[in-house]
Amino acid sequence: MTICRWCAGEFLVTERDRDFLRRMSPVINGKTFLIPEPTLCPSCRTKRRFAFRNERNLSKTKSALSGKEIISNIHPDDLWKVYEQEEWFGDSWNGTDFGRPYNFSRSFTEQYLELQREVPVFNLNMLNNENCSYCNQVASAKNCYLIYGSINCEDCYYGSPYYSKNCVDSLLVRNSELCYECITSEQCFECFFCQDLENCQNLVFCYDCKGCKHCIGCAGLRNKEYFVFNKPQTKEEYEKIRNSLDLSNLKHTTELRTKFEAVKMATPHRFAVFLNSENCTGDYISHSRNTFDSYDVQRCEDVSYSAQVIDLKDCSDCNFTEENELCYEYTAHYINQNVSFSISTHNSHDIRYSSYCMFSNNLFGCVGMKHGEYAIMNMKYSKRDYEDLLPRIIEHMKSDGTWGEFFHPSLSYFCYNESVANEYFPMEKKEAGKAGWKWRESNPKEYAQPTCVPAGDIAKVGDSIVNEILACGQCRKNYRIIKQELDFYRKFGLPIPLLCPDCRHNARLAMRNPRRLMARSCSLCGTEMKTTYGVDRTEPVYCEKCYLKDKY
Repeated sequence: MTICRWCAGEFLVTERDRDFLRRMSPVINGKTFLIPEPTLCPSCRTKRRFAFRNERNLSKTKSALSGKEIISNIHPDDLWKVYEQEEWFGDSWNGTDFGRPYNFSRSFTEQYLELQREVPVFNLNMLNNENCSYCNQVASAKNCYLIYGSINCEDCYYGSPYYSKNCVDSLLVRNSELCYECITSEQCFECFFCQDLENCQNLVFCYDCKGCKHCIGCAGLRNKEYFVFNKPQTKEEYEKIRNSLDLSNLKHTTELRTKFEAVKMATPHRFAVFLNSENCTGDYISHSRNTFDSYDVQRCEDVSYSAQVIDLKDCSDCNFTEENELCYEYTAHYINQNVSFSISTHNSHDIRYSSYCMFSNNLFGCVGMKHGEYAIMNMKYSKRDYEDLLPRIIEHMKSDGTWGEFFHPSLSYFCYNESVANEYFPMEKKEAGKAGWKWRESNPKEYAQPTCVPAGDIAKVGDSIVNEILACGQCRKNYRIIKQELDFYRKFGLPIPLLCPDCRHNARLAMRNPRRLMARSCSLCGTEMKTTYGVDRTEPVYCEKCYLKDKY
């Protein structure tokens, strides 16, 4: 067992992990420069990577190139050089303009931070979108507002939909339409307040249902229709109950949710959600094999300690990325090979300790390179000189313990409480300061007095609500209602939300299990298993064999 130098918890480095690190270790001029075993546990490594990704905290700033007012996920007070994305990809500048020789009398971290300060970074990560100005990490979307980490969406607001249309307040919802407050569900239509659905239609307050239609307050059903609280109804009985629901009435929905939660807690829960997968551990893994301690994974093979990834092969410690091979300690963007300790490289190979580099190869310690090769600290070298200098730099990094470690927290463009890390590993300001993370103080301008309190009955909400300032009932931060979502609420008789988008997002996150495996026994047969359900949880949790027997 190894002791994590951050949390002091024990973790195991397996022989499989060691073999992967040997294969990731660069071979230069016939010599192998071994990547050492990790000094942080998988959770702390994830936390460190997540601190380099800000999805949801957007600010108005000005382009450092044109002076144009833009929306950015980088706060203007931090004085990073931010370009509008189109300007960044333009021909007016080149990463080699900022190249500098490596100085062996100074640390790699110190030199890299100076380079980061000089090289432009793009304001938002967006591609092929239309009318999606207030989104981030989004591609091929149209008419969307405050969605993040999404692709191929239309008329979606607040959340992280994927290949979806007209969905509001979602978390990892895929291939769905007209859904509201749904979590980890796919191929759904007109479902509200639901979680873990697949191929369902017209469900309200349901959990772990597959192939179901017209159900209310149900859990664990398969291919059922006209069920209420897991009990069958005639079509006429069901329609009478459904028509009596007033989802904009807080008291009514609270009673409905309470009754649903009782059904949910009494229903056997699957120890993990796997689909067409072989030899895997973690949760929400589909069409994958040999994938371990990983979460929200699709079509992956030989992957470890990763989350929210698709089409990866021979990778470890990766997040928010797709179509990669042989990547380690990497986050964001896609189509990479042999990339390690890096952020947001795209369509590149043989990259280490670099960020925001596109269509490049054989880079070390570079920022913002486009179509670059054989460069160190953005300075271009011949192949021979590159391979002569790189071993010396690796040895230099070994001397202060930075070789084999992801970027130091001081190199993040974001403060800890702006980043995804704070969503999954929340910390208070004092704790973050002790750990060396930056922190963003609240802006008093975001906490103005509200101009109205929304009516509980959506029928009593006027058009003027779109011009009002609302205050979150939990954090008091201001938010607004846009006309498109008001139309959605009216169409389906849904209430105006009383919480801001961030608090609604956090509430959805809280409904999911932690991305951490724990040992416990099957509630039915007693088989030992690794699951995201802790032993303190009271709902019945079944192993795969018992769960399938119960369902089928």
